[in-house]
Amino acid sequence: MNVILTPGRLHGTAAVPPSKSVAHRAVVCAALAAGTSRIENIAYSDDIRATIGAVRQLGAKVEEEPAAVTVTGCGGESFVTVTRPVFCNESGSTLRFLIPLFSLTAQKIRFTGAGRLFARPQEIYRLLFSRQGLRFEQTGEDLTIFGRLSPGGFTLPGDISSQFISGLLFAAPLLESESTIEVLPPYESRSYVELTLGAMQRFGVRVAQRQRKDGSVLYRIAAPQRYTACDCAVEGDYSQAAFLAVLGVLTGGVSVTGLQAASRQGDRVILDILKRCGGKFTESGGVYKFSRSLLKAAEIDLADCPDLGPVLFALACFCNGTTVIRHAGRLRLKESDRIAAMQQELAKFGVQVQVEGDTVAITGTALCKPQTPLDGHNDHRVVMALAVTALAAGQSAVIRGAEAVRKSWPDFFNVLRMLGAGVELQQD
Repeated sequence: MNVILTPGRLHGTAAVPPSKSVAHRAVVCAALAAGTSRIENIAYSDDIRATIGAVRQLGAKVEEEPAAVTVTGCGGESFVTVTRPVFCNESGSTLRFLIPLFSLTAQKIRFTGAGRLFARPQEIYRLLFSRQGLRFEQTGEDLTIFGRLSPGGFTLPGDISSQFISGLLFAAPLLESESTIEVLPPYESRSYVELTLGAMQRFGVRVAQRQRKDGSVLYRIAAPQRYTACDCAVEGDYSQAAFLAVLGVLTGGVSVTGLQAASRQGDRVILDILKRCGGKFTESGGVYKFSRSLLKAAEIDLADCPDLGPVLFALACFCNGTTVIRHAGRLRLKESDRIAAMQQELAKFGVQVQVEGDTVAITGTALCKPQTPLDGHNDHRVVMALAVTALAAGQSAVIRGAEAVRKSWPDFFNVLRMLGAGVELQQD
């Protein structure tokens, strides 16, 4: 699907979608709990549907409503026979959260997916399974495991995806005895692990953690523990709000609701980044109002907020001076190589993106109208970042592959239209 964007005077208030990160974790914990949980404020993105489908194969019962799910869990022990491959679509969270849990079924499990899912590294799990004498085989099209994880001491580097740490944390309370997980420095994306621990705590599981002098963190998980049912609501998503926030400080007239000020989401740092760049906004009664601002370049560290990468590339185009984005290497391992994708597409606006190792430098400039269609690279965050860039630049643009937004924010273009942008969707 292509989207044709035409700039317009933006004005209005939009509710951000529920946090995908929080929703994944709530669904997983509810599926492991004894009893019935109700999770409100759910948005059925492709990624969340993948997780719902996977936990059903573990034995959980999930009843869907327009904006909520009721989950009757398997109690963490009444796993059913898995009779077909577990389809994870393009969701790295679904795959990495569920690999350790499906190993507890002691069955041969085949995971399938779409896009670049199996091009994304799973070496951490391969080594872990190998050390315990378990089967772990990955091809470009699927991944197969066989064998039940045993409790013990696990040591993981901290500069990997936090999804591996979270996957082990979800499974460890269900093992026969205590386990420890040591995360070595530098510990990146720790805020995502904090989201996992928060979800586990809400569902009755306790994890002790200790920060060591050498910078490592030790998690101690008593076992066996049992997840207990819990009713909860999913908070708004800061990583999605970032697109509207950036658009707001570039064009003015945009207000956002649905964000929790005390959130553990690492992507809430977008507000601090905007302040450092000179972005103006106010908050009153839970409504954030973003005003058009004169922006200046800053240094930005993506170590704990890699999902903000694409929209921060867009922001940098409009900042006076050269914005330096450090620890961007994780962007190469997402749904696309987000560094290469944004470099290629921003060049169509006349923006030069300089890359040296894991550091990116972008100098603000006057943006020109793209003479060829923009390519979304089958990546939801790239598509949304390019839409923000075009509208903020006041330039009409065509974005190919716009359907990628279904992965996380299916209503994104409807929201832009409601705010006053010209949006025309065309099927290929």
